[in-house]
Amino acid sequence: MNNLINIFKLLSDETRLRIILLLKDNELCVCQMTGILNISQPKASKALSKLRDLNLVTDTRKDKFVYYTLNEDNPFLIHILDYLKNNINLYTQLEEDKNRVELKDEFLSNCASSIVKL
Repeated sequence: MNNLINIFKLLSDETRLRIILLLKDNELCVCQMTGILNISQPKASKALSKLRDLNLVTDTRKDKFVYYTLNEDNPFLIHILDYLKNNINLYTQLEEDKNRVELKDEFLSNCASSIVKL
């Protein structure tokens, strides 16, 4: 029962919902997520921390970046995310996020160039 409650708590937060829906079909780093969602890095990191705590995302280090993917071990969560993806036109913000995923390489390039400048 706690697992079910945790899923609903997770989905009740807009940032976490948007991130986890992005990660359904994409492997993304924080720079890409902040660009796609137009949110701050601390906000994305806080949401990802919660998702990691619930074992819903996994992370992998590649060069200077940490990439996140959805842990698809929870069939209930996957069912909900599939429903949202199939009806994304009903949710303007989620549809905008989906369209901005195409810019993920641009957001990564921007982040990489700012790291080099430091």
